[in-house]
Amino acid sequence: MIERAGAGPLRRLVVLRHAKSAWPEGVADHERPLGPRGHRDAPEAGRVLAASDLLPDLALCSTAVRARHTWELASAQWGSPPPVRFDPELYGADVPELLAAVRGTPPEVVTLLLVGHNPGLEELILTLAGDGLDDSLEEVRLKFPTAAIAVLAWHGATWRSLDPGAALLTSVMVARGRK
Repeated sequence: MIERAGAGPLRRLVVLRHAKSAWPEGVADHERPLGPRGHRDAPEAGRVLAASDLLPDLALCSTAVRARHTWELASAQWGSPPPVRFDPELYGADVPELLAAVRGTPPEVVTLLLVGHNPGLEELILTLAGDGLDDSLEEVRLKFPTAAIAVLAWHGATWRSLDPGAALLTSVMVARGRK
């Protein structure tokens, strides 16, 4: 664990937008499943997280079917998935609701994965990132597509101390599986 004097450990919030969903007729939005591309991209997201050393200590996931399936397919790529909390409040959540969920994370969690939906995730990233490496902030401003992964890093004693503008957006990746 990396620590800066008096600031707490280097914490990482990994934000994963659910993979591409299908739009079956007569199916409520919350119940929409992944589409064919989503079934390819979600496992790739898991592989990208593993290859980038971004495996979480805990995952918070929306209860929407497409988010849960993204989590299941991504985490199946890891030897031993971490605990996950399925939170109905993450479905359709805005920045204050997402930030409240993140701030409720136990202090022993150093890397947190948040699996959810736009526009809330994109707005959360832009709210928390005081700066970004390379063109990462501009990438998110332009588009945070399905199966996109953003990594925010900050030093803090607890998740409760995560404030707007306090994090550095270290990377943005988009997982695309092979056909």
